[in-house]
Amino acid sequence: MISESRCPVAEGELAVRTGGEGPMLLLIPGGTGGADALRALAKNLQADHTVVTYDRRGHFASTDTTSGPVPVSRHADDTLAVLDHVGAGPIPVFGTSAGALIGLDLAARHPDRVSVLVAHEPPAVQLMPDATGWLEAVNDQVRLARSGDLMGAFTRFTDGIAGAALPDLPNLRLPHEADWQRLFDRELAEFFDYLPDLRALRRASTEIVPVAGEGSRGRYHYQPAKILALELGLPFVEVPGAHLAPQRNVPKFAVALRELISTAQA
Repeated sequence: MISESRCPVAEGELAVRTGGEGPMLLLIPGGTGGADALRALAKNLQADHTVVTYDRRGHFASTDTTSGPVPVSRHADDTLAVLDHVGAGPIPVFGTSAGALIGLDLAARHPDRVSVLVAHEPPAVQLMPDATGWLEAVNDQVRLARSGDLMGAFTRFTDGIAGAALPDLPNLRLPHEADWQRLFDRELAEFFDYLPDLRALRRASTEIVPVAGEGSRGRYHYQPAKILALELGLPFVEVPGAHLAPQRNVPKFAVALRELISTAQA
């Protein structure tokens, strides 16, 4: 049975979804921040976990009364509020893409609340030697979206992600336009400009597991997980699928995620 609730946060309210049986597990979405993107993965994991998901502030059923950029730290504060809302002690957390960055910030500042963090392909390009080029590309996407060419910004964004590009069809309409506009206008530059606090993560009690999909090799979103593992002195793990594996390769990905969490907790 799935229960839905509202979690108050600073200048907003989050839509939280909880379901399943067993120890708690929190899933942090990437992309446009919707819990629905991880619905199939959550359903698979609910066989042996109480799975918590939520819509990021301002996306889908969640609200946000702020204006201007939304930093990663604010998203991490929201995640902490979700943990308080569901009464969770230190629990495993899975974050994918931008959700992995949020998980890293949460673990760096509140390691006592995260027992294990599986960080799937965090776009922490600031760790990469060619960071400037990637930041310029993101800023170009933001400018396109703000100038009214949201589809152009979206196309450039997805072209860089393994397995995410849409087919070249005439009159293709972008779903959830308001959420994509918010991502480009208020979040994307903040995500890509974020540098994980390596010193805090090295000290953290959290078991951090940097992972990337085998299908993402050669893409910008694969390399930061490898660099992060090296910087933290941790193993780097390849998992099935590419960047969207948590949505598109659910059975194999869920098996890998369970094994990673179990191993880290052993």
